[in-house]
Amino acid sequence: MIGRSGMAELAAGYENPGISVLGSHSALEIMDGAKDEGFRTTVYCQEGRQTPYQRFSRVADEVVVLGRFAEMASIPEQRRIIGRPDIVVPHRSLAVYLGYDTLENNFAVPIFGNRRLFRAEERSEERGQYYMLRRAGLRLPRVFEDPKDIDGPCIVKVQEKDRSLERAFFVVSSYGDYVAKSERAIARGTIDAGGLAKASIEELAIGTYMNFNYFASPLTGQVDFMGIERRLQTNIMDYNALPAAQQSQIDVELQNIEVGHTPATVRESLLESVMDMGDRFARAARDDFPPGIIGPFSLQSVITKDLEMVVYDVSLRVPGNPILSTTTPYTKYQYGETFGVGRRIAMELRRAISDGRLADVVT
Repeated sequence: MIGRSGMAELAAGYENPGISVLGSHSALEIMDGAKDEGFRTTVYCQEGRQTPYQRFSRVADEVVVLGRFAEMASIPEQRRIIGRPDIVVPHRSLAVYLGYDTLENNFAVPIFGNRRLFRAEERSEERGQYYMLRRAGLRLPRVFEDPKDIDGPCIVKVQEKDRSLERAFFVVSSYGDYVAKSERAIARGTIDAGGLAKASIEELAIGTYMNFNYFASPLTGQVDFMGIERRLQTNIMDYNALPAAQQSQIDVELQNIEVGHTPATVRESLLESVMDMGDRFARAARDDFPPGIIGPFSLQSVITKDLEMVVYDVSLRVPGNPILSTTTPYTKYQYGETFGVGRRIAMELRRAISDGRLADVVT
């Protein structure tokens, strides 16, 4: 495991650091916020996926094109990141393409955030997100260890066979339904038996879906409530918009692949509960994964008809919600201007540099 003290010592010696990101997921969001705060930026792209970063040239000072994303963790690239010097801001694609083992043991560059927490997003981990939610005392869906115990609407969350970033969710109502739909998904090649064996089966929480986004600052000790967004997903959203009579006549494989975002707000009387959720989750993380959460995290939730909050997914890095940068009212309430997660990260880094506390925001 890469020690925090070594990375803190390295970062403490940085003068005028820049920000490096992997060119996927939320790189534009991160770099846009970085430029707003005057940081130099570098983006690492895989050949064939560099066009957006070259086209939006304001946000990327340097575009590095690699044969594969994983080459960002090569020794020569690590030396270049340190030599610039840069701090790496993580997102989901960084964890997927470089891998948890590499990030924990071999990627010896300062990372904004707590690299010990990346793996905790996984439901299959012993101290993963289920563990963290329970420790925080937050409501999560009922989890079925054995599919034979399914006794009502459930959602099965399986890693797709050929796309490591995507999960092939499907809804079932009984064990027989689970068997039929999982066999069909395997036959179609969407998932495989190995992925199904590791799948999570959760009670399907019914209500309004909202992703609550927060920012935990080690510099102030406060958890900012950043705002809310909802995901646009294909192809289930358009399917759900069809009348029931038409749905019954269509045999299609439904997918929950996220392809975009829409903004949302919550009624003011619920803000106390929303903020309390973030505070409790951050406290639990400090106790179990010191130094706790550094920076952004998200509690993807359902608000039920009884106004109960049920958290069905957790993000422990940049959640990837660029819509917040121009739509959230909550940063304006607190800071007097509307901005998103990328800008908030850059603000934290700028303050850490000014206060001589850069070592407190990296691992």
